[in-house]
Amino acid sequence: MAIARDSLGAAPRETTTMARPILPDDLGEMIEPLLPEWAPSPKGGQPPVTDRRVLTGILFVLETGLPWEDLPREMDRGCGMTCWRRLRDRQADGTWDEIHKVLPDRLRGADKIDWSRALIGSGLVRAAYGGGATGPSPVGRAKPGSERHAITDAHGIPLVWSVTAANVDDVTEFAPPSDKIPPVAGRVGHPRRKPDAPQGDLAYDSEPHGQGLREIGVEPVPPGKEIDDQVGLGEARWPVERTLSWMHRNRRLRIRYERRPEIHQAFLTLACIKIRASALLGGVC
Repeated sequence: MAIARDSLGAAPRETTTMARPILPDDLGEMIEPLLPEWAPSPKGGQPPVTDRRVLTGILFVLETGLPWEDLPREMDRGCGMTCWRRLRDRQADGTWDEIHKVLPDRLRGADKIDWSRALIGSGLVRAAYGGGATGPSPVGRAKPGSERHAITDAHGIPLVWSVTAANVDDVTEFAPPSDKIPPVAGRVGHPRRKPDAPQGDLAYDSEPHGQGLREIGVEPVPPGKEIDDQVGLGEARWPVERTLSWMHRNRRLRIRYERRPEIHQAFLTLACIKIRASALLGGVC
């Protein structure tokens, strides 16, 4: 809220500035049909807060990094515990997975997925309280940490992602894309799930894994060991690194606070849904 006066010193007038919506209407209308419907209890009781309103509270925590108990009641999106329970329940019943399956189909239908390359990258994150899928970090004085792996198209749109302990070799996540990338429809014909050529840095250089890719008809792009990674692969691989940095724009993902890996995975899935929706709707997220 700002107060302004005209050149003659007239009475002040109030001007307002609209903030960016946490859950844009376009995205809300797209995913609302995929949210479970409330079934009344035979014992009666008031209807719960709708999933769409609770999702706004969850996204607020994801973006700001606030503890659940500090979620402002003025938002009228339910208390922090309600949002946490709904995040857990929707992860368990597969709602978040259903949402992230719909977006790639629409992206492919709009010709916004580039299958010429599948780029894979990873980033370490400190795990403040340990938990599942954590391990001693090789670059963090053996403190507990996790590593996030992402496979994107040539433009950086996330296709699949996973979380492992920080001490797990990156190459273990370089499985054949047919086992990782879900089928993407959106066009006439069979759904597609194989890129033309997957590409990673030196951490994903493995002849056994490369042979597995060749057996399914995919030729990997080998990294040049004689060339510095940042110079030799940065020009082609920067989209996946940019996607990882987009994930870190969500403060809740800069440090892993969740001990339960499925809760951390749910936050990561929502962050990727935001990136996909931004690519589809023109940067609304």
